[in-house]
Order: sequence, then structure tokens, then C-alpha cells
Amino acid sequence: MFQTERVKLKNYNVAFAGFVLFLTFGFLTGCGGNRAVTRIEGREIPVTADNGENAGIASFIKPYRDHIESEMGKVLATAPVTLDKTGQWQTPIGNMFADVTLRKTDSVFFNRENKHLDFCMLNSGGVRSIIPAGDVTMRTAFEIMPFENSCIVAEMKSRQIMEMLRYIIAERKPHPLSGISFTISKDGQPKDIVIGGKPFDAERTYYCVTNDYLYLGGDNMVFFAKGPKSYVLDYKLRNVLIDYFREADTITAPSNDRITVEK
Repeated sequence: MFQTERVKLKNYNVAFAGFVLFLTFGFLTGCGGNRAVTRIEGREIPVTADNGENAGIASFIKPYRDHIESEMGKVLATAPVTLDKTGQWQTPIGNMFADVTLRKTDSVFFNRENKHLDFCMLNSGGVRSIIPAGDVTMRTAFEIMPFENSCIVAEMKSRQIMEMLRYIIAERKPHPLSGISFTISKDGQPKDIVIGGKPFDAERTYYCVTNDYLYLGGDNMVFFAKGPKSYVLDYKLRNVLIDYFREADTITAPSNDRITVEK
């Protein structure tokens, strides 16, 4: 009896091993050859309450949506006049944005490095909206800066700064500036450069606050990363605006020129 059961088990193992080999061979031969995707299909799955099957989803997210709408609509400050994006070399909202960024991040940088910032440069394309006259809300900050860009400080030598100014002149766009001003000469070169209220010193190292997108070469601003060092502030540009709105009460646009053109 014992001998018979042993033989049957042996035969079973042999059969099982053969079956595994058969499946393996089939899998390998089936996966052989070159295969390519010839078509991709997709369909839209609505998540609104337009039909009965999604009413539960809408009901579930409603409390969260209502909370977000309430927070976004909170009035933080007031703008007596509209801060728009008009202007060839500078704009009201660009000037405000750059000034606020320089001021709010300077204290952060000083607390960490015991150094003050010298100037700020952002990009005109990063300012996505205006500030209409009237109530300034949390939503206003998200409309101006919908991206998750954070502030970063770049050490800049004179060669980088001159490259930056020539970039601005060539671009002919109102890139927001603060703490730095210059004149475009008749032959299209930067002159009369002033940084931090003092004439440009070619022997100095300057500290410029910008955002991480630009520091990494966004909008072809490759000059930032050419410096010896950078400092990540962990401070989002949008939060800079929100903090400013909360403390300012009244939002106004600076009127001082940052770029002038020689006549």
C-alpha cells in the first residue's frame, strides 16, 4: 500500500513538471517578437451630479468645496485702483510683486544667513492676473500666482548681472524688478546701474531673490545658476503675496522707475 501511493505521487510530480514547462514555453514564445502599441483609446468619466450615478460623489465633495470657496473668498485687503499689466518696461502689478517679494524674503534670508538681499527679478509671464480695484481676496493671490514656485536666492557676480540686464533689454518685456534700476543707452546697452540705492560695484557679490523656475533656466534666464552659490528659502511666491495682503490693508502700486531709456 505504501509503495503504491509513492509511485502515484512520483507520476503526479512528473506530470506537473511537464505542465509547468509547457506553460513556460508558451509564455516565452508568446512574448517573443517585436510588439508595438498601435492604438490607445480613452473615454471621459464625468464626476459631476449631472446623472444619478455621480450624485453621491458630488454630495461627498460638497463640504470640502464649500470650505475652499469660503476660504478663497475671504477679504484680505483693498485696492483703491486697479493694478494691471500695462507698460513696456515695467507694470504696476509687476513693480508691486517684485517689491513685496524683496521685502518679505529679505527678513527670511537675513535670519538664516545674516545677510541682506540686494534686488529681486521675476518674470513677466509668471504674473498671471491683475488686481482689480476693490476687495483683494485669497483667490486674488491664486489668480496672480497659480504655480507652486518657491523663492530662491542666487549669488551673482558682475558678469552675471550684466548678462541679466542685456537679457532684459533684448527681451523687451516688463520683467518685475526691485532694488535695481538702470538706463538703456542709445546703443542698447545698460548704463547708470544702481543696486540697493548705490552705484553698481563690479567687484561685489550681490544677492538676488528670484524663483526656482527661473533659477533653473526657465524663460532662458540661464544667468542665475552661473553664480557660486544659491539659497533655498522654502517660501512660495503665492504665500509671499498672501502674507503681504494680510498685513497691508491697502494695496498700492509703486511708481518709481526701474528702467529708463536714454533719449
